[in-house]
Parts: sequence; C-alpha cells; structure tokens
Amino acid sequence: MARLLHPNAAHVARILISRGHHGVVVTQDESTHTAEAAAAALGVNVGAITKSLVFLLDDDPILLLVSGAHRVDTERTGKRLEGTLMRATADTVREVTGQPIGGVAPLGHPTNLPTYVDAALAQYPELWAAAGHPATMFRTTFAELLRITAGLAIDVD
Repeated sequence: MARLLHPNAAHVARILISRGHHGVVVTQDESTHTAEAAAAALGVNVGAITKSLVFLLDDDPILLLVSGAHRVDTERTGKRLEGTLMRATADTVREVTGQPIGGVAPLGHPTNLPTYVDAALAQYPELWAAAGHPATMFRTTFAELLRITAGLAIDVD
C-alpha cells in the first residue's frame, strides 16, 4: 500500500526536483535518525551517509554535510572556516531548518544556510541524505550534492 510522504519530506522532494534532482524520497519503516541506523537500513557503508549538522560559526548558523564515518572536530574545522565553531542547540536547528534533528535534509530550509560539504564524501559513488524527517532519505552523488546545495567542499575531521 502506498503511503504519503511526511510534509517535510514532500517539501524536500519539491526542492530537489526544482534543482534538477529526480526527487525520489525513500521512507523507511523504522527511524534512520543516526548514520549507523540509516546505513543498516539501506545496506550501505556508514561513510556514504550524509549527516546534515547545524553549527554556529561566530554565532551565525551554517550547515555542515558530513560523512557518517566522521565526527566534527570543532576546533580544527573552525580554523578551516576562519572562525569559532560550536554545535547549535536543538531549538536553533529546528528554527533555522524547520526540520527535526535526525531528519535534517541538506536543503529545503526556510533560510539559505551557508553549506560546507565534507570532501570525504567524494569517495563514495552514491550518497544518502535525510529528507526532512527521521524516516526519510534520498540518494545523490557528491557532485550533485555540491550543486543542489551550492555547497563548498572542505576537509572535515
């Protein structure tokens, strides 16, 4: 039986299509709110999961799209971005993305967040990212992710 997409995921699908992506969003039976859960559900390497993480760079929200195999070292990554980097609160994440933690998509937010993409994602031919809800995901590639988010590739560790 077909099921309707969560409204956040339907919004993300529309944005994807408007940016030249196929817009297909996959809904899992279980939440995929962690990179490990998403990788297990999809049968892919955890590194191919794209985590959408909101940080504050000198008090301004930014989005880091990070390989599921990486943790962000705020000091080193902050230096690369030439500022002080700290993780945003759950309230800030919800405010700037309109999406819940564990389901934040790389796009479809009420504001355009400066977006930085973990260069390590380039090693995977296929990437998966959340689609606005913890049980929804979409498939993409590194080049396409850079294009649809207007992101800048950086080293994240």
